[in-house]
Amino acid sequence: MSKEKETVMREPDTLPSSEQSVRNSDNAKEAAAVNTKVKIAGVELQNPVMTASGTFGSGEEFSEFVNLNRLGAVVTKGVANVPWPGNPTPRIAEVHGGMLNAIGLQNPGIDVFVRRDIPFLKQFDTRIIVNVCGRSTEDYCEVVERLADQPVDMLEINISCPNVKEGGIAFGQDPKAVEAITKACKKAARQPVIMKLSPNVTDITVMAKAAEAGGADAVSLINTLTGMKIDVNRRTFAIANKTGGLSGPAVHPVAVRMVYQTAQAVSIPIIGMGGISCAEDALEMILAGATAVSVGTANFANPAVTMEIVDGIERYLERNGISDINDMVGAVR
Repeated sequence: MSKEKETVMREPDTLPSSEQSVRNSDNAKEAAAVNTKVKIAGVELQNPVMTASGTFGSGEEFSEFVNLNRLGAVVTKGVANVPWPGNPTPRIAEVHGGMLNAIGLQNPGIDVFVRRDIPFLKQFDTRIIVNVCGRSTEDYCEVVERLADQPVDMLEINISCPNVKEGGIAFGQDPKAVEAITKACKKAARQPVIMKLSPNVTDITVMAKAAEAGGADAVSLINTLTGMKIDVNRRTFAIANKTGGLSGPAVHPVAVRMVYQTAQAVSIPIIGMGGISCAEDALEMILAGATAVSVGTANFANPAVTMEIVDGIERYLERNGISDINDMVGAVR
């Protein structure tokens, strides 16, 4: 090789320090062109995209498909004070525009979660939000107390679980129960508390106001809508529980409407979810008033969907000359 060719080939590595500094500065400015960071109850997320509980395991299950470091937060599968076996099978049925599920919040319990799942998630640069489930106020508070000294960032309290002590009525369908359990969880918690609201109510704003009155730091909505599917050939229910939770694209317009209504009724942050399968769906939620979004059922069809949504939001901001994602929150006109 001639000296001339060698010089040409090595030139990119031997730029004058001043020129290299300019290039580094330009690259830094380009990288910082849009801000995707959001805050919920003082906890900063690097972007508004998180996973919906029950659709992403506790992170490890999707770690081969998703760069967990790029997620705003991982929301774990529901964790109870003791192991729950879940409902009998069949527990899932495909329907037009989504799916029905009646898993029954199967989980290994708080002991396994603390020993196995938290250490795994702590390897990554993402926020950890633990979804908490229970059958009574005492059950919820036991898990919340166990998590008080654990390195997790926020708690999401799933109040769509049947309240056994109140005759099977879900906590989330009674505003007095919503306020009471919110107060109890807040008293026991050291981390910010997100109350996950049920859409199976007459007026979602009544439940959101009750959560706010109980001291909730944020609310997340919507959980699944109650639905049913019947197998006409076997003339029986498609899932053993008879009814199940409807999720997927079919519920998205309902979820957007409820997020918008809630944003007009409360002053605490909202995490929007329900049928989000692309960046446009996520941006709808944000424009309606959500500070962050959770992606659920779409993970089953496309394990990398959260990464596509993160990229899509960034491209939207750049394309529209919006420097800060927070300027989008509730900006619908």
